[in-house]
Amino acid sequence: MDLKGKTLFITGASRGIGLAIAKRAAADGANIVVAAKSAEPNPKLPGTIYSAAEEIRAAGGQALPVQVDIRDEDAVLAAVQQAVLTFGGIDILVNNASAISLTDTEHTPMKRYDLMNGINARGTYLCTQACLPELKKSAAAGRNAHVLTMSPPLSMKTHWFAPHTAYTMAKYGMSMCTLGHAGELRKYGIAVNSLWPRTAIATAALQMIPGVDLKACRKPEILADAAYLILTSDARDERNSGNFHIDDTLLAAHGQVDLDRYAVTPGNRKLIPDFFVD
Repeated sequence: MDLKGKTLFITGASRGIGLAIAKRAAADGANIVVAAKSAEPNPKLPGTIYSAAEEIRAAGGQALPVQVDIRDEDAVLAAVQQAVLTFGGIDILVNNASAISLTDTEHTPMKRYDLMNGINARGTYLCTQACLPELKKSAAAGRNAHVLTMSPPLSMKTHWFAPHTAYTMAKYGMSMCTLGHAGELRKYGIAVNSLWPRTAIATAALQMIPGVDLKACRKPEILADAAYLILTSDARDERNSGNFHIDDTLLAAHGQVDLDRYAVTPGNRKLIPDFFVD
C-alpha cells in the first residue's frame, strides 16, 4: 500500500515536521493541501505555503497552498472546500500545527494560553470535524482514510505538567482527540492515531527556544518515515487505530533499527529527549 493519488490535508505544512511528512507522501505521488498561516517570508521562521508547495512538487506530488489559521472555523471550512474542488476529496488529515510556550503559570499570559489551546486542542478538533465528511467518503470508497495527530502519549504525571501546565494541557488536548476520535470513527473504517518523537527534532521553531543544541537532535525525516508507516497501514484493522506511537519504536517494529541517518550529528548518541515520553 502506498499514497499515490491520495489527498493529504496537512496543517502547519509550510516547514519542519509537517513539510517533511508532506514530501515523504509526495514521493509516492500524493496530493498535499498545505494548510498553514505563513504566506510571507519570515527571516526567523523560513518557509511559506508557497515555498513548501514548490518543494512538494519537486518531490513528485501535487500541492495546493492554502493560507489558513486553524483557529478560524470559516477559514478551515473554506480550506477543506478548496481541497475538495481541487483534488476531489480528502483521504488523510495530519494535525501537525501547534504552538508552544514552555512557561509556568506565573509567566504564561492568558493570550498565550488561548493561543496554545486554540491551535493545539481546538484546532485539532476543528480540523478533524471539518474533514470528517470527506474522510467518511474516502473510507466508504476503500481509500484507507486516516487521521494522524502529532501529539504525545497521555501520561498523567506531575513532572509533565508542573514546568508548563498550559502547554501540557494544550498538547494533551490533541491526544485526547486521538483517544476519543479513534473510538468514535472506528465504525466508519477511519483510523486515528498519534505520533510523537522520542528525541527533540531539529526544526526552525525549536531554534526559537533558548539553550537548545540542534546538534543533539534528530531530523524531521524520522517522523516523516514513521508517519508514512502509519498512513499506509490498513485503516480497517482495529489494531491500527487508537495508538500513541513513538517514532523510533515504530520504526524498530518495522525492522529499522539503525537510526543514525536521522541524527543531525551522525554518530551522536547523546540526544536530547523530548517531553512526555516516560
